Amino acid sequence: MSFSVEERGNPNSLSYRLFFKNAEGKYISPFHDIPMYADEGQNIFHMVVEVPRWTNAKMEIATKDLLNPIKQDVKKGKLRYVANVFPHKGYIWNYGAIPQTWEDPAHKDGDTGCCGDNDPIDVCEIGSKVCSRGEVIKVKVLGILAMIDEGETDWKVIAINVDDPEASEFNNIGDVRRLKPGYLEATVEWFRRYKVPDGKPENQFAFNEEFKDKDFAIEVIKSTHNFWKALISQKASTCPCGKEDPVPSSGNISYNCYDSEVECSDVRFTRLFSFAVDKWFYYERK
Repeated sequence: MSFSVEERGNPNSLSYRLFFKNAEGKYISPFHDIPMYADEGQNIFHMVVEVPRWTNAKMEIATKDLLNPIKQDVKKGKLRYVANVFPHKGYIWNYGAIPQTWEDPAHKDGDTGCCGDNDPIDVCEIGSKVCSRGEVIKVKVLGILAMIDEGETDWKVIAINVDDPEASEFNNIGDVRRLKPGYLEATVEWFRRYKVPDGKPENQFAFNEEFKDKDFAIEVIKSTHNFWKALISQKASTCPCGKEDPVPSSGNISYNCYDSEVECSDVRFTRLFSFAVDKWFYYERK
């Protein structure tokens, strides 16, 4: 199973989109049409890379757009970039999502006490290669972190590319702690503070900031897959958290959309890239 991507527009512009195609060259949705499992028997999952390591542009699967391309997140009309909170530069892992999963905003998690964030479950891939935006890789799950972001449950799966030269040495979260000392602690600090430069409070975590192991992580992923199945069958419940438009509308779900076509006309782009992404943000710990 192979996938390719097609860029539309210029990077660092409001119009930039990254569309996905299957092996036959037909447009597909990275949210709905790429299988969750790459190898179910071995618990190997597909991961869609949204943000390559060391980059700053906050790219994500557009869950409410037709065909769900990757695009840059926008806040108050401006493109979003994560700040370089010293000593980090951009994202410190290849960052993306597992397809065919969904964190249901109508479901209050028993461990975090918060509803889901309305997105596919996030993945931090810790291998040695810097991946490309839109790359679809196969990953081995190692553990998971339960972040609470502005009152929403936002799971962060820790995984490694099965093609990484060191993949055989990583089989659970303890191997990350042993073989990459400091990486898990840096991950917690990164997620805790990355919104502070934008004037937001620090994020919180369940389980006293501890990472849960591989088996726990796989069960969480399976539960988000069940929420996704309910979503595409339109059985998702009404959000109890008081949010407007809590789920992607049924008209924008492109499940099994291999025959879909996309009309993309040429447009003029306004360059909005901010050179602030090259600056350090210094943050005094309390």
